[in-house]
Amino acid sequence: MNAPYDGDRGQGAGGAASPGGPPVPPGAGQDGSVPPDPYLQQPDPYLQHAYDDDPYRAQDLTAQDPVDEALYDRAAHPPPPPGTYQEPAPLYQQPPPAPYAPDPRIWAQTPPPEPAGPSRHLPYGDRPATTQFVGVDDLVTRASDDRQEPDAFAHLFRDQEGSGKPPVPPQPEPAPAPAPAKGGGGKVSGLLKSSAVMAAGTLVSRLTGFVRSLVITAALGAAMLGDSFTIAYTLPTMIYILTVGGGLNSVFVPQLVRAMKDDEDGGEAFANRLLTLVMVALGLIVAAAVLVAPVLIQLMSSTIADDVAANSVAVTFARYCLPTIFFMGVHVVMGQILNARGKFGAMMWTPVLNNIVMIITFGLFIWVYGTSAESQMGVDTIPPEGVRLLGIGTLLGLVVQALAMIPYLRETGFRFRPRFDWKGHGLGKTVKLAKWTVLFVLANQAGVLVVTQLATAAGKLSGKDGTGFLAYSNAQLIWGMPQAIITVSVMAALLPRISRAAHDNDPGAVRDDISQGLRNSAVAIVPVAFTFLALGLPMCTLLYASSGTEAARSMGFILMAFALGLIPYSVQYVVLRGFYAYEDTRTPFYNTVIVAAVNAAASALCYVVLPARWAVVGMAFSYGLAYAVGVGVAWRRLRNRLGGDLDGAHIVRTYARLCMAAVPAALVGGAVGFGILELVGTGALGSLAALICGGVLLLGIFFVAAKKMRIEEVNGLVGMVRGRLGR
Repeated sequence: MNAPYDGDRGQGAGGAASPGGPPVPPGAGQDGSVPPDPYLQQPDPYLQHAYDDDPYRAQDLTAQDPVDEALYDRAAHPPPPPGTYQEPAPLYQQPPPAPYAPDPRIWAQTPPPEPAGPSRHLPYGDRPATTQFVGVDDLVTRASDDRQEPDAFAHLFRDQEGSGKPPVPPQPEPAPAPAPAKGGGGKVSGLLKSSAVMAAGTLVSRLTGFVRSLVITAALGAAMLGDSFTIAYTLPTMIYILTVGGGLNSVFVPQLVRAMKDDEDGGEAFANRLLTLVMVALGLIVAAAVLVAPVLIQLMSSTIADDVAANSVAVTFARYCLPTIFFMGVHVVMGQILNARGKFGAMMWTPVLNNIVMIITFGLFIWVYGTSAESQMGVDTIPPEGVRLLGIGTLLGLVVQALAMIPYLRETGFRFRPRFDWKGHGLGKTVKLAKWTVLFVLANQAGVLVVTQLATAAGKLSGKDGTGFLAYSNAQLIWGMPQAIITVSVMAALLPRISRAAHDNDPGAVRDDISQGLRNSAVAIVPVAFTFLALGLPMCTLLYASSGTEAARSMGFILMAFALGLIPYSVQYVVLRGFYAYEDTRTPFYNTVIVAAVNAAASALCYVVLPARWAVVGMAFSYGLAYAVGVGVAWRRLRNRLGGDLDGAHIVRTYARLCMAAVPAALVGGAVGFGILELVGTGALGSLAALICGGVLLLGIFFVAAKKMRIEEVNGLVGMVRGRLGR
């Protein structure tokens, strides 16, 4: 049995504290006196005089030690005069009893919940990704989710209120703690929610984009007429990216975030200046581009420019399409303003309107003139009314897409007011940063120009449908869909956070966010890349059957050549965002020069070495090879920028294990798909059966292998899906 603590034990006679006694209580005066404590004045019938009969009180224990007695200098430390030493108050005393009974409405309140999501910095070197799935975080962050049971003893409190005691003063009801958002309100859940909204919008946009490409191919075919429209339709995008788009997409988001953080008006004036500057610049660019449209067509494809009929159609299409540069830029600036304000969905959903307008336009063309297979329409037989219909519909789609952003901006409180006071407000720094981004996209588009020239030439030399630039663009459209849905959505939500971490000079946070972006996107990018490799042929024969079996099969082989390049392409996209967060646009420029040079050189080699029938297939493979080289260069530079640590071992291990799980799945799924195509045929029914059977087997085997290998990112994704489904 533990004896109670004796506060007086060890004191000498008269109450003098011995060297081994307890320390002087806080607040004691120089003479050792302790002021009376108002909280300890209440008498305690249980402890009062409990240790008065203390046999040690009458003895001075220190005086019995000859060593201490000899060393004690009484002249330097004389004892206090008799009667002047005040007896210290007891050190421990029971608090006075409360006048009222405890109120269960107060002491039974649930404590506020902890912040949801794993902490960034955990003690003892624990990684959040590991700690998250052992149940610790869920136990802490979801403690407040349990429904509070009714207090079974509350009636006792009510009975005591009427038992003759003074009435309890009414206590104000405490404000209930705000309920956490479903799924957690932490950093990771917020990122997943923003990414899910953007991914849904991008998915719908890409799906409608597929329908748009299907309708275009059905209306114009995969020969010279289709290539002419594709070049005219691609030209505004290239000019926009070369002039303004590169800077808008990568440089201005960090600048907007800084303006919102530092400016008194939340960055609204900066956004108005930026939008006004972009509108003026794009208006001048559009006017100049329309005038030199024939020269631009010559730069894009000398093969089309040398054909009189094809050149006339392409120039006419281009002059209808080039004004879309203005509305494209306005849409992007408005979208970046919304992104900086935490609204990510509008920029991903509004392109759906553009696709719908174009689908209706080309549907009307088919309704009037029939499909390409029925009308056998070419560059020399398409009527001017048909060209005018397609051109106006293409322009109208971008106009609707840009104007649809205005309600979203008004919802956030932003009002556009043209401002021409550009000087001295930080736009000069932004333009200086954008200079390198423009050079970056210039180098990138130089490689695209080489591929466009070679692809159109190869398509004309081969004499077969589906071997030219339209086939290359259609296959690349399918190939880029996972990148736009997954990687771009994840990084669009991460980029403002990475920019803030870089602004706060926190390289560890930048590294963690980039690692998270790479690993989260890899869970879907890696299996999809192997799916394209295994099932690219039935996928294209199903989607582009209206252009003919031969053209659809050619597109399928091009997609298979593109397939594995999706992995380095996605990695490169994420890594470059690390440089943009530090406002370093020079390094991405040099990196892109390397990528464009490798792509152009490898494509030219394929055009010279391979037969014309397979030249474009080789160019598709060269595209992924160039990005694999670029990843190696960019990775090393960003690692040095972040102090020599980019979480490389963790990232490489994740990608390697995902590839190991995807290889057997692709072998089995691809074999089943090709077997079904041989048995049933390459028609729509056979392609659909091959795609469904092969895809189900591929994804099933990949999932089982990933679970067996305990890949934590896959387990996290599965857990999130189960949580959303309520299982």
